[in-house]
Amino acid sequence: MNQAPPTAPAARGALIHPIIAGLVGSLTGFASSFALVIAGSRAVGADSAQAASGLLVLCVVQGSIAIALSLTYRLPISIAWSTPGSAVLVTAGAMTHDFGVAIAAFIVAGILLAITGLWPWLARTMTRIPTPIAGAMLAGILFPICIAPVTAAVQLPLLALPAIVVWLVLSRLAPRWAVPAAVVATAIAVVVAAGPDWTRGARLAPTFVWTTPVFDPLVIVSLAVPLYLVTMAGQNIPGFTVLRTFGYEPVPARSILTATGVGSAVIAPFGAQTINLSALSAAIMVGDPHTAKDRRWVATVTAGTCYILLGLGAGIAGALVSASPPILIESVAGLALLGALITAVTGALEDPRGRIVAIGTFLVVASGIVVAGLGSAFWGLVAGAVLWLVLRTARGSGAP
Repeated sequence: MNQAPPTAPAARGALIHPIIAGLVGSLTGFASSFALVIAGSRAVGADSAQAASGLLVLCVVQGSIAIALSLTYRLPISIAWSTPGSAVLVTAGAMTHDFGVAIAAFIVAGILLAITGLWPWLARTMTRIPTPIAGAMLAGILFPICIAPVTAAVQLPLLALPAIVVWLVLSRLAPRWAVPAAVVATAIAVVVAAGPDWTRGARLAPTFVWTTPVFDPLVIVSLAVPLYLVTMAGQNIPGFTVLRTFGYEPVPARSILTATGVGSAVIAPFGAQTINLSALSAAIMVGDPHTAKDRRWVATVTAGTCYILLGLGAGIAGALVSASPPILIESVAGLALLGALITAVTGALEDPRGRIVAIGTFLVVASGIVVAGLGSAFWGLVAGAVLWLVLRTARGSGAP
């Protein structure tokens, strides 16, 4: 008869755990990669205001889409920016320094994501890209960024080494917070080194900045296609795997791909890169053992709300990155991407029959070459496809 007293605390606990998981997931995701997002925009020609605008609109729109999808399907659907896509941009400076051209590539990548959601054949095809090629392409993109901590430690030891030490210590004691703590250590070092005028000339208030797209066919092929491929291979497909691993079936893949694809295309002129299903930070919320399976959507709604609020600080984040030497930002990004690099390399080399294909693809992508106006990610895909077809044909059947 008297069930109210024990039920009320239980109900509060049922909400507290997913809310905490959502806060941890969003804060970890933001802190570990916002510098990479801004660095990627700057690498392809954005000024500090355009880069901050892109971060702001990413936070607001990905948070809003996560809230809408989670409430609609009552599933823990977490949306994030494309971390490997940002890595593509960091290495794409040789292709263009015209941010309007990069914006056009963002739009095309978003359209391709939406088409993937609407066209089942294309979605099936994307899931069948040989693992040695997909993993090696991602590893080749990440590799130059992941060696940045080494370079920064030599060039700027007083600024870079404290963050590396913090990251190393927390990787042993509290791995989840290692990268965010390294970001904080870097921010402190930058502010101390730059002095009280570190915000000079920056727009600290949230501001949307429009950039008119400029369509360049060569950059579209060289930038949009790799951006689309690594977003699918490095974010969406693992994100769907995380949901299915924890028993969330059926996954509304069409709605997720269409919403994120259309959203990416619409927000691109404000400086925003691609958005997609979250993979790494999603596991914090989707696999929360303290929350019942049918209540974990509360975590992603919380994370979406937190992202919207974090977007209000995009101007400060942009000013911080602008005041920092580029190699220092790449150093923090490299620490954040080490786990992704390990996963990509492990997946690419797992099957001994595909290792020649993987190494060939990796070397071409990591070389950073630009041929006929097309970047190394594109040529790495071409090289991987040729190696795959030649070796597969030479051996008769199956993977090389």
